[in-house]
Amino acid sequence: MKIKNRLVSVFVIVFLFSGLGVLAQNDEDWDEKETYDNSNKRAELIEDAKESRSIFKDKNDELEDLFQSAYAYAIFPNVGSGAYILGGAAGNGVVYEQGELVGFAELRQIDIGLQIGGQAFRQVILFKNQAALNDFKSGDFEIGGNISAVVIEQGEARSIRFQDGIAVATMPKAGAMVELSVGGQKFEYADDWKNK
Repeated sequence: MKIKNRLVSVFVIVFLFSGLGVLAQNDEDWDEKETYDNSNKRAELIEDAKESRSIFKDKNDELEDLFQSAYAYAIFPNVGSGAYILGGAAGNGVVYEQGELVGFAELRQIDIGLQIGGQAFRQVILFKNQAALNDFKSGDFEIGGNISAVVIEQGEARSIRFQDGIAVATMPKAGAMVELSVGGQKFEYADDWKNK
């Protein structure tokens, strides 16, 4: 019986680390010091954000109108998440205010709950007005459990609505996860990586 319990424990630990592999990979890709000081990494992130905006608009016609009407938005082109009961997500993004690039953001999330798997996804947060953007820029912005993301998938027209001044849409890139929750996501904002 002890051997069986040990095997189960080992399996759980191995699965947890493999599930969080996507998250670790994402952190390696965007090493904090390297990203903040490396103009090539910043340029790559900006290009990925532009491409992600186009992909979001191609997959959901309503997003084009929302991009036009929103005061500002933040695009995270590559968020990695992994989970086995305890899960997490991490990614870097670009923030636009009235169509102009104004800064960068970092997304971090830790979840506890019934979840399993790992995936990479894109995420956009749209801000209805300047007050919502200012909350985001404040440095301690967090998406609460009352906000849910609309998952954009091929061939689905899903309606996206503002809640508390923000609207969130995600799009899976790779991997599979039983559930994707944006509740508990925390963000750090900087006008420039070097000022962070």
